[in-house]
Amino acid sequence: MIVNKRIGLSVLLRESMWTLLVLGAWDFLVVILFQVFHQEWMEQPALPISLIGSAIALFMGVRNNSAYARWWEGRALWGSITNNSRSLGRQVGTILGGRPDLVMAMAAYPHALRQALGSVDASEDVNRLLPQDMAERIKGWRNQPNGILFQIGLGVTEESTKLGIDGALHGQIDRILSDLANAQGGLERIRNTPLPVQFSAVPKVLANVFCIVLPLSTVQTLGWITPLGSSLVGLLFVVLDKIGADLEDPFIDSVHALPMEAMARTIEIDLLQSIRETPKPPLAPAGGVLR
Repeated sequence: MIVNKRIGLSVLLRESMWTLLVLGAWDFLVVILFQVFHQEWMEQPALPISLIGSAIALFMGVRNNSAYARWWEGRALWGSITNNSRSLGRQVGTILGGRPDLVMAMAAYPHALRQALGSVDASEDVNRLLPQDMAERIKGWRNQPNGILFQIGLGVTEESTKLGIDGALHGQIDRILSDLANAQGGLERIRNTPLPVQFSAVPKVLANVFCIVLPLSTVQTLGWITPLGSSLVGLLFVVLDKIGADLEDPFIDSVHALPMEAMARTIEIDLLQSIRETPKPPLAPAGGVLR
């Protein structure tokens, strides 16, 4: 996730630079054909193009709002995982009297989750934190994060039975595990349900077609400065499409994705400190980007 606004603008411009060069070359070609070779067929009325542009902008606004809603819901669900992980670590210490293995497993959980959601390898962090016996028991599970929650639940039940803990208190801890599972399910739903093709593919096609037709309606008015005006307007539509595409999948390995590693490290630090273990330092932004 880009946390430095200046870096964010430079990234957006850098990612759009090639498109801007292509648009400028096309606009310049239109000017040459119209001004030098007098291709009058290229002189198109401006009103239809302006109406089409307004319609495309509205359509892209709806699409980008939908994409941002997915991104923000993912962030909210990760916030729920953070809060419930802290609560579980606290209640393992206060109600169960301390089970460091369960706390370590909970610290490994967000790393396993970010690996399951995105195209990243977090096995080093999972192997570092997850107790060996639990790692053996969930080997072969298709859903490793769910396997960790299952093993934590077994450990909580075992300890509750041994200590004779009241069922209501046991249920209180189990509700936290259920909330974690619900948040994980919400994240998996976002990952497994992409935006419909009408939202993901059509805006790019419409934006490209609009950028091709736009200079035909401006060349008779702007003349030789058509590449400046038309390219800037076309770039606006391309950038709008790029913004929506960046937010569609909040879990991919991208500077625009959620900082899952940083959030997992935050959970790890809070939990390990509760059992007096020395955690790794929190992740700091690198080049204005928090991973």
